Amino acid sequence: MDKNKDIFGNAIKAFYEENDRTNINVHSPDFDDDIIPTEYLFRDFNEMPKIEQKALLSCQGKVLDVGCGAGSHALYLQKNENLKVHAIDTSPGAIEIARKRGVVNASCQDFFSIENEKFNTILMLMNGSGIIGKLENLKNFFNHCKSLLKEGGKILMDSSDLIYLFDDEIEASEKYYGEFEFRVSYKEETSESFDWLYIDPELLEKYASENGFETEILITGENYEYLACLKIK
Repeated sequence: MDKNKDIFGNAIKAFYEENDRTNINVHSPDFDDDIIPTEYLFRDFNEMPKIEQKALLSCQGKVLDVGCGAGSHALYLQKNENLKVHAIDTSPGAIEIARKRGVVNASCQDFFSIENEKFNTILMLMNGSGIIGKLENLKNFFNHCKSLLKEGGKILMDSSDLIYLFDDEIEASEKYYGEFEFRVSYKEETSESFDWLYIDPELLEKYASENGFETEILITGENYEYLACLKIK
């Protein structure tokens, strides 16, 4: 994503500071344009999907909240005195507002740049697998997670099996059907293209096992979405 255009940060700041409800637009060569309602980034626990609620209730110990956005998940987790939360996002604007909303430990960081810190739980929601980008990046992802997890630690990550979008048989291709390219826009600004990965649970389990992790599917939704718990074998 173009780091000079803080699309999500600008939308989050405008909503929080000016009650500007302009939506974030999502563009892909594979689909019609879609929207992310900015208001949705400020939901509380009771407004969250069951998969997110299950993930938050499954967190333990020191938690890394990856892609925290406006901080809604971190704010809920902070209420639990048994948890210690570090919320990160690559959006400076999102981190600014997360702090203003009361997130105690929020920093503008890329997940793959974190080092010298260990966690009991790595939390990756709102299609948490997305930041992996492509299947070929999974080995690097799992290796990095190993460097960040304490003994007995876990990854809580949601994703979706998008096979249901394809009415006919998927044509033979080198590209996995869950690999997408997106751009996002807000008002007059548009990001550069970025890769985003949706992965079906069977394939996730396969890659996880090959890289030293065991997989448990904690909950599934009505539209092929699911929450996975991944632990080092």
